[in-house]
Amino acid sequence: MSKKIIFMGTPLFAVPILKSLYQNGYPISVVYTQPPQKSNRGQKINKSPVQGISETLNIDFRCPKTLKDNDEEYQFLKKLNADIAIVVAYGQIIPKNFLTLTKKGFINIHGSILPKWRGAAPIQRSIMNLDEEVGISIMKIVEELDSGPVSNIYKIKLDHKNNTQEISEKLSLLAAEKILDNVDDILEDKVKFTEQDHSKATYAKKIDKTEGQINWKDNAQNIIGKINGLFPFPGAFFKFKGERYKILKAEIGNGAGKAGEVLSDKLEIACNNNQSIKILEIQRQGKKPQKIGEFMLGSQIKKGSIIFNV
Repeated sequence: MSKKIIFMGTPLFAVPILKSLYQNGYPISVVYTQPPQKSNRGQKINKSPVQGISETLNIDFRCPKTLKDNDEEYQFLKKLNADIAIVVAYGQIIPKNFLTLTKKGFINIHGSILPKWRGAAPIQRSIMNLDEEVGISIMKIVEELDSGPVSNIYKIKLDHKNNTQEISEKLSLLAAEKILDNVDDILEDKVKFTEQDHSKATYAKKIDKTEGQINWKDNAQNIIGKINGLFPFPGAFFKFKGERYKILKAEIGNGAGKAGEVLSDKLEIACNNNQSIKILEIQRQGKKPQKIGEFMLGSQIKKGSIIFNV
């Protein structure tokens, strides 16, 4: 195959899709990914998962801090004269003037059923919203965020026991399979792109850490949705006696009581509408994750305690 393909992606979600293209013989001319990030006060440099797999597969990659007003990258892509760019959670806006630099445009694999949940956190918002299904949309990138015409949408049922990490893995593998059904058709102009119904658009804004705090006056379903939607990061949490506790896994319980009341020695907590949630895994601030039985052995949170919302 003589076609030239650009791949743009950064997180783990994008890795199976890049591997699928590579392993099925699609020539990746270059990969774009976010630059390495410093952690531990600058002592450690963390490469993106996509950079890591690009190195493993010996694919050329580039890590510009931004494409905006970046003439070097513009000229590089112009000279490359690629046939198509496939974008998967790249983490940067593609400038308008870049969108004409490939013959068949820039194709985005977006983790929602468009036009629902345009934006940065579609999977988290779907779970937190208690949606019945999630999916991926294959769309052409235009100047306005996630508003381009769509060629195909693939859906899966949303099991409300699943968290963002699990659903992301499922959708990533689905995308890795389905991109193979689409890329040739797009290159050969066999795909019809259909405009979205913009009147039905909703937006999945970036997750803020403060959203993780649990309001015990909410109902059990919404609390479980928050716990699952915000796992593994930033996490749903409550505070007790000045300490922060992140809930990693929970289920709806059978108890009832005052909102925030601890109903059992296994950390079942009352919420609104005579409902409760049973915490199964938890992480105390600065400590390792624990199953609830182990955690409760030395916990200061006892049956009858009240966990306030502040």
